[in-house]
Amino acid sequence: MRFPRRCPVLSGTATSTVWTPASLSRLPISSRLAPVFSMLLAPWLATWAVIKSLGSKRMIIVIGMAAREPVTRHTRSIDIADSTRYATGIPFNDFRTLRDTNGLHWNRYNDDGFWAVTRHADIQTVSLKPEIFSSAVGHVNLWDLEADALEARRSILEHDPPAHTRLRRVVSKAFTPRQLRGYESSTRMIATELLDRIQVTHGGEWVEMVAAPLPIRVIISMLGILPEDADYMVELSNHLVEGTTAEQPLPDNAYGNTTPLPLLPFASPASHGLYEYGKKLGEQRLAIPEDDLVSVLVHADVGGDRLTPAEFRNFFQVLVFGGNETTRTAITHGAIAFAENPEQWQRLQNDHSLLDSAVEEIIRWSTPILHMRRTAVTDTELSGTHITAGDKVVMWYPSANRDASVFDEPDMFNVGRVENPQISFGGGGPHFCLGAFLARMEIKVLLEEMLARGLQPRTIERLIRIPSNFVHGVKAVNVGF
Repeated sequence: MRFPRRCPVLSGTATSTVWTPASLSRLPISSRLAPVFSMLLAPWLATWAVIKSLGSKRMIIVIGMAAREPVTRHTRSIDIADSTRYATGIPFNDFRTLRDTNGLHWNRYNDDGFWAVTRHADIQTVSLKPEIFSSAVGHVNLWDLEADALEARRSILEHDPPAHTRLRRVVSKAFTPRQLRGYESSTRMIATELLDRIQVTHGGEWVEMVAAPLPIRVIISMLGILPEDADYMVELSNHLVEGTTAEQPLPDNAYGNTTPLPLLPFASPASHGLYEYGKKLGEQRLAIPEDDLVSVLVHADVGGDRLTPAEFRNFFQVLVFGGNETTRTAITHGAIAFAENPEQWQRLQNDHSLLDSAVEEIIRWSTPILHMRRTAVTDTELSGTHITAGDKVVMWYPSANRDASVFDEPDMFNVGRVENPQISFGGGGPHFCLGAFLARMEIKVLLEEMLARGLQPRTIERLIRIPSNFVHGVKAVNVGF
């Protein structure tokens, strides 16, 4: 006999119940018949029964769709969604345990949970099958959104092909390697200015002095944002990151916000500030276009249509945040890695032909974005685990980047790594990071200028990590040279 797969316990216990003949024998007859009814009714008909456990006050809801084989959820005591754990670093030991455990790990989260995808190959599978694992259904983060909030926040990240293809095509030409070479000289000028300043003091607060201003100044020049507004963009971006933590220091009405927070990206009033800035700039470029990305966005012909106001504002927000936060994180963790592994800096200093592989290793090592969620739109199977339509499927990139079945000595920082299919930009497919080439260029230019000055990161002090399960962020760190 087959039994329903899911029986979540409302009392919040760490493991989910999987029914067996022995466990059913202890239940009332009406409850024991529920799985039989599930077998006999049509696959699309849900069957449910509410059962009161013998000698207990807890209530168990049994929900079954079509009859299917029972699947054990490896919930254990591991919780990789707890954002407070990331205040001391990524829980790599837990990720290793999950990779080494057969099947997928079911991680409880709020009143539901998600399937944690931790292996490199499995993340590639999920990434390459948007027709099964959707970005448009649900949300790309762990939590759920009401329908109005999802629509208000919907950006290029929350679309599947062909809608995603339509949006990506608007700006994709601006992010090709050929186009980005035109920004290399200006990127080098910015890097030179920032490094000259920190060299005078033989070090300093790395995030504030180098890691944050470099990528934000590059992306705002591409967008057409005034250089003097760079600090304001960093400020807004910092507050957006805070929206991924358990803390929200801003009042709801910050930046003149009157929108309910659930309708804003990261549930942060800083999103309103970014929206308003983008709206004004977009209106200016609509009237008088210039050679920048905002002009491209407001004048884009998208299948005979223009971007809607909502599409524009969410596109603008993604470009500002994604165009600076991820590279900033990689640059920061790169400096930390070189300080902790001085022999790797010496290798690079002695052999500049390792620059490209060093860039890839920094990106693998840092893994700026920790996870992305998909939602199954049909019943499927992954790594021997049955996944039901509607289940959350969450890809954990730092785990994949330490997968020993793919990387030789994955826990070693190695600037000469030959085989490095790092997955920090996603596992391929339609959502492969649009700014991947830009990030590589910025990191490489910075390394070249540091090498030219002999600026070897030597000491790390006052490291403050951001307690987020979404971004591998560092709020502040002093780097000495």
